[in-house]
Amino acid sequence: MNSVLDVVLSSAFLAAVLRVATPYLLAAMGGLVAERAGISNIALEGQMLSAACTGALVAGYSGSVAAGALAGVAVALLLGLLLAALRLELGADAIIAGIGLNLLASGGTAFAVFTLLDDKGGTSGLKSGTLPTVTLPGIEDIPVIGEVLSGQNMVTWLAFLAAPFVAWLFYRTRFGFHLRAIGEMPDAAASVGIAVRRVQYAGLALSGALAGLAGVFLSMGYVSFFVRDMTAGRGFIALAAVFLGGLRPWGVFLAALGFGAAEALAVQLGTLDVPPQLVSTIPYAMTLIALALYAWRRKRRGVGEVTPTSL
Repeated sequence: MNSVLDVVLSSAFLAAVLRVATPYLLAAMGGLVAERAGISNIALEGQMLSAACTGALVAGYSGSVAAGALAGVAVALLLGLLLAALRLELGADAIIAGIGLNLLASGGTAFAVFTLLDDKGGTSGLKSGTLPTVTLPGIEDIPVIGEVLSGQNMVTWLAFLAAPFVAWLFYRTRFGFHLRAIGEMPDAAASVGIAVRRVQYAGLALSGALAGLAGVFLSMGYVSFFVRDMTAGRGFIALAAVFLGGLRPWGVFLAALGFGAAEALAVQLGTLDVPPQLVSTIPYAMTLIALALYAWRRKRRGVGEVTPTSL
C-alpha cells in the first residue's frame, strides 16, 4: 500500500498525468464541439489513428516534424468534413457513419504502413522524430513544480489551453453562439438566418483538427513512431468524457483529466508487483464506473438523457 501511495504522490506521477491526459483532453474537446453542433463525432478514434499514422509517415519521409504534424491534423480535419458530408448531404446516421470511418482508419492505416514500409506492425523502422518539448526557465529548478511542468511536450500545453479556448469560443464569439443554437434547435436557428450547414461543417472540421492533434501527439510526442491501432480506445473514452462532463468545457476538461490520471496510474503501477492484467484494465474500468455513477446520479435526480437540447 505504501508503495502505491509513493507512486501516486510522486512528481513523476503528476508529470505523467499531464502527459497521458493530453490526447484525452484534445479529443474530448473535439467531441464536445461536434456534439454542440448537433452531430455526434463517433469517428474520434479513427481521426486520431489516421493523424498518428499520417504524421509519422510524412515526418519520416520529409524529414520535417512540423510537416508531419500539419499533415496529420489535416487528414483528421478532412475526415471531420467527410463525416459532416455523410450526415448532412447524404442523410447518413452519424453513429453508423462514424463507426464506418473508424473501421476505415484502422484498416487504411495498416494497409498504408504495410505498402510503404512492408511492416504490418508500425513505423518503428522509420525515423519520424518527435515534437519539441517546452522548458520553462526559472521554473525547472523549483522542486516538484519544475519536475511536473518543465519539459512537457508542446502539444501538452496546447491541450491544457484547449478548454479555455473552447469555453471562449462557445460563450464569447458569434460562431460559438450559432454553434450552440444549432445544437439545441437547428430549425429555430435557421429561421433567424443562421447558416446551419456551414456552421456544422466548421464545427466538425474543428472537431477533427483537435482529434488530429491528439493523434499526432501519440505518434510524435508520446513516442516517436506509429503502431497499428495505437489509439487503443482513447477516442471512445474521450467521447465518454464529453457526456460525463455535462457537455460543458470545464466539466469535460475535468473528466478527461480524470481518465488521463487513471491511465497514468496504470502505467506507474506496472512498475510494481501488481498483476499486469489487472493494471491494463484500470482506464477502461474507470470509464465504465464513472459513466455508471453518472447515469445513476442523473436517474436519482430525475434527469433524462444528456443531450444539447437538455442544457
